[in-house]
Amino acid sequence: MSELSHAISRVAERRLADLDRLVREHFGDRSSLEPVGMTDLLRRIRSNDVVILDTRPAREYAAGHITGAISMPVDELQRRLKELPKRKEFVAYCRGPYCVYADRAVELLHASGRRATRLLEGFPEWRAAGLPIASGLEGRKLS
Repeated sequence: MSELSHAISRVAERRLADLDRLVREHFGDRSSLEPVGMTDLLRRIRSNDVVILDTRPAREYAAGHITGAISMPVDELQRRLKELPKRKEFVAYCRGPYCVYADRAVELLHASGRRATRLLEGFPEWRAAGLPIASGLEGRKLS
């Protein structure tokens, strides 16, 4: 039994090393994006300190999104930047930890002088955790 456990550990370590390498190659250095976890995002939502941007396509947003999130598909973000206040902090999310939409949104927001980060997880993990979700096209309105 000990040998089996050791063999499984070796395979897992190799696979994780491969995954880390693939993530670095595909996403580049994500360390500057300073992701926030679900618990931290919940705290920020409750204190009204953040604007949540759902960067997935609008039909995915309509099917389900984090309660209070604004639909801002990443391919529309550059064009719609003027809709977003400059003095707010933004948290972008998408389909999961390896989805590039939120990363790209954070880059665009930073380039426009806005404070932004991404959710470490994505909508599927948020929903699976039983956290507040909504559906339809009506989300939080910008003030």
